[in-house]
Amino acid sequence: MARKNRDDVASWRVAEPEPVLCPICERVIPDEQKDDHHLVPKSKGGKKTVCLHRICHDQIHATFTVSELAKKFSTIEAILEDPAMQKFVAWVRSKPPGFFDSAKEPRHAHGSGSGRKP
Repeated sequence: MARKNRDDVASWRVAEPEPVLCPICERVIPDEQKDDHHLVPKSKGGKKTVCLHRICHDQIHATFTVSELAKKFSTIEAILEDPAMQKFVAWVRSKPPGFFDSAKEPRHAHGSGSGRKP
């Protein structure tokens, strides 16, 4: 069996994980900005999640009610077809990956059971 060459520094490095891209804004998601989004809300029986930027996730919940997410916006494609989300995506794509700002006020009434709390 051959000995490992101590001078072969490249073999010492641990492979870095591939960067995770947000399917909403297509920017790299820093570890501290990763949020799992249930495509169908848990309260409506959803189990499948996708990893999003926290700001993108917050914007989804500020834009759509739980019922809307379950009925009409249960795919990334459907979410991206909404004009309000298109406007948001055009704006956020110009920001650096670690950028975070509060999402806009929801279109729906407060207390509608939309999920996340401030």
